[in-house]
This record gives sequence, structure tokens and C-alpha cells, in this order.
Amino acid sequence: MTSSAGSSLAAPAVAGARTWTRPPRLDVALATAFVAMTIAEAVLNGDVTSPVEHIGVAGVAMAAVAWRRIYPLTVALVAVCANLVVNPNHEFATLLSLVLLCYTVGVETLPPRNYAGLVILLVPFLGGMALQGMEPSDLGAALVFLVGPWSVGTAVRQRSAHAAEAIARADRLQRDRELEVARVAAEERTRIARELHDIVSHSISVVTIQTQAVRRRLGPDHAAEAADLAAVEATARGALAEMRRLFGVLRADGEAASLAPQPGLGELRRLVEQAGSGDLRVRLVVEGEPVALPPGIDLAAYRIAQEGLTNALRHSGASEATVRVRYGPASLGIEVDDDGAGLPAQGPGTGGHGLVGIRERVALYGGTVELTRGPAGGVRLVASLPVREGP
Repeated sequence: MTSSAGSSLAAPAVAGARTWTRPPRLDVALATAFVAMTIAEAVLNGDVTSPVEHIGVAGVAMAAVAWRRIYPLTVALVAVCANLVVNPNHEFATLLSLVLLCYTVGVETLPPRNYAGLVILLVPFLGGMALQGMEPSDLGAALVFLVGPWSVGTAVRQRSAHAAEAIARADRLQRDRELEVARVAAEERTRIARELHDIVSHSISVVTIQTQAVRRRLGPDHAAEAADLAAVEATARGALAEMRRLFGVLRADGEAASLAPQPGLGELRRLVEQAGSGDLRVRLVVEGEPVALPPGIDLAAYRIAQEGLTNALRHSGASEATVRVRYGPASLGIEVDDDGAGLPAQGPGTGGHGLVGIRERVALYGGTVELTRGPAGGVRLVASLPVREGP
């Protein structure tokens, strides 16, 4: 809707409503119909004393109906004036236009303008009736044909505003949720990077020590080989120093480097025993022949099982849980089932911050993860990690 800056009769745009830059086709059709009725009245109705005046005054006012949504108060005032001039007995089409304009004022304008519009439409109508001798039925007609449409329009506007507000609130919540998910994912990536830093640093340290040991065992006849190993050792020490600087970038304020080794599936039985020390009964099932895993895969598998048990302990209210580890020829499967409250109302695939971390870990190694309803009605967390490096 367009508002006229210099006129109090031009209605401001209603929040959330469409901004009209030109009359919509429906309003043009309505205005055309009113103009046609006005011309027919002037030509066919014998009560019209001056057809030219009737068409000139009422026809122009009815044509203005096309702009009723853009300038609702202005159009209402024009129609009221035309009705007073050519239709004091309320017999012609100009009276019908007042019914439409009452609804328009109610739906297209905000307080206090909508009340001003009702006054513009209602007071002249009642004043004309009073001059002719108002009867109680005339007051009822005013309430039904003028106040009624205005009230309906006001109710429609309020409901539309509430709906627009609800949609905007839902959009804000969705944006906030997406921002929160992005923030949590970034935090989890940093946490994963810190843990992988420890693994890589340890591996580089081993390379450095072993290279140094081999170099020191070489005799004078292997001076060239010793020089090459010294270069490898220096490169490894430099890489280790850079890794320590990387940890300085990744660590949180006040966080020191961890001296404890990162956990793996070798500590899974202890984790299961700790989780089952309370009201939750936990069972560990290992299928297939255990094999040595890359340190990163080993850590990721442990964290996945840990998060599944944490969900069963803290969130689902489960009494029983099963952790199943499947060793396959090319992949490692981790499943955690519980008999708790099940998935949240949003449905499968949802989850809290812990699941975000699991997804990040699994994506890092090109695996898959799924959160579904378990056979006992609780939650089933199923993840698969490849155990062989790609080409």
C-alpha cells in the first residue's frame, strides 16, 4: 500500500501486507461495475433528476473505488460526498459502495485511522437519516451495513497481522536455530581438531625418536644415509613445533595441552562399566575379529559410543542400552540402542549438540551416521566408519 506523506486521509501500509503500486484487477473490475450501475441508474431510473450530474458526480466517485486499497480514507471521503450530493435518500449504487469501503477501511488501515474512516463513513449517513426523521430500523441498518463490514475488516486485518507475526517469529527461530547449529558445528570441528592434533603430534614424535635411533646406529660407512635421516629428523621436529603452534590457535582460553593419550575402543569396556554403574544397564557386544585401527578412526568410534551412552543416560531416561561394535573387512560399525523415550517431536535425524559432533567426526572420515527409533521404542544410533584409506 502507498501512503500520501502530505495527507492524513491516505492510509499507511499495514505491516506484513502487500504494497500496492497500482490498483489490483479485482478493484478495477469492482469500480467498473459500480460505474456501469451508476450510468444505468442515470439513464433508466426516473427518480434521477439530472442524469448528467448523477453520472458526473457519482460516476467519478465510483471510479475512485479502484484505488480503495491504496487511499482508503480518501476514497471513502469522496464516496460519502458523492452519496450526499446525488443520493440523499440512499437509493442508488453509491450506498452499496459505502458498504465495501467500510470493509476496506477496517482491513487496510491501522488505528487511529481506521476509527477516523468509520466516522467519515458513518456520521454523514446517520446525519442524513436524522434530517429525514430517523427510525430505530435506520440505526440497525447502519450497524449492519456499515459498522458490520468495518468490524469484519478490522478482524481480518488483526488476524492477518497475527499470522504475519507468527510467520516472522518462526523465521527468526529458524534462523536462530541454524546459527546455533553452525556455531555448535564450528565448536565441534575445533574440538575434533584439538584431539587429532594430539594424535598427529604423538605420531610425529614417534617418527622423530625412531629416526634418531636409526641414525645413531649407523656407522661411518653410512654418512650419507645418516645425513638424510638427520634431515628427516629435523623436518619432523619442525613439524612438531608447528603442531604445537597450531594447538595454540585451537585451544580455548586457559586450556593447556593434554598429556593423557586420546581414548580408543580399547577403553570402551571401561566406558560401558562406568555408564552401567547406576540405574542404566549397559551391554557391550563385539562382532567380528578386532583389528588394529588408525588412531583417528579409533578415537572417532569411541566418541560415537560415548555420545550414544550419554544420550541414554541424560536425555532419554532409558533403563537398558546396548553398545554393539562390528568389525568388517572394510568398515567399522558402531551401534547404540536404548529403551528410553525415543526421538524428539521433530522426528528422525534430529539431535542435540552431541549428534552434531558425531556427524562432523563421521564426515571427516567419509562414513555414515543415522539416528532412528530403536526396536524397543527408544533411540538407535548407527554409524559406519571406513577402516581402509582411499587410493
